[in-house]
Amino acid sequence: QVKIVESGGGLVQPGGSLRLSCAASGNIASAYVMGWYRQQAGKQRELVASLTTATTLPNHDETKYAESAKGRFTIFKAAAENTVYLEMDNLKPEDTAIYYCNLFMTTGAYWGQGTQVTVSS
Repeated sequence: QVKIVESGGGLVQPGGSLRLSCAASGNIASAYVMGWYRQQAGKQRELVASLTTATTLPNHDETKYAESAKGRFTIFKAAAENTVYLEMDNLKPEDTAIYYCNLFMTTGAYWGQGTQVTVSS
């Protein structure tokens, strides 16, 4: 069983910051990428940021960001933890969405339940 729990969403004013957390547990030994996606109202789910977590891969610790996230968002993993964070700074109203954590494993992709982020004054 794989369990993914997200937290950290909420309401923030434009220009503010939030930190999302994604804790993975269970049989996750074959996990190799963790990432954050978001789905805005009426739109398809899109990648926000990803991190290659598998130490056996040559691109271990490689990060990827959507153009809209570059320079404002940072994805990172706490050492010795199966938790990935998304630090979001200088938030804009267009960042409003449900944010989902994703775990890619050799057995398939796993999703969290999502956490709402609302950027509004």
